[in-house]
Amino acid sequence: MNRPGPDPLTLVSLLLLLVLAALLLWPLLSGGAAPSPMLVIVLLLARSGVQVLRARHDERLKRPASWAIDLLLLGLLLYAASNRAPA
Repeated sequence: MNRPGPDPLTLVSLLLLLVLAALLLWPLLSGGAAPSPMLVIVLLLARSGVQVLRARHDERLKRPASWAIDLLLLGLLLYAASNRAPA
């Protein structure tokens, strides 16, 4: 009754989410500086790439609406990062 574990792409996606969550929660818990928006964008883009790769292997994972929302959020982050005053 051993269930197979998650595939490697699922683990990479989960790891990226955990790193992103830690980066975003740490300043709230410690009072430190927020992470660079560009770092958050890179992590989200990497996760989006992993999601597309996963969808190529499993048709059930094709979710164009969620990809559109991800791209919209990435666009908003890029807009915010470009309007941010230099430190």
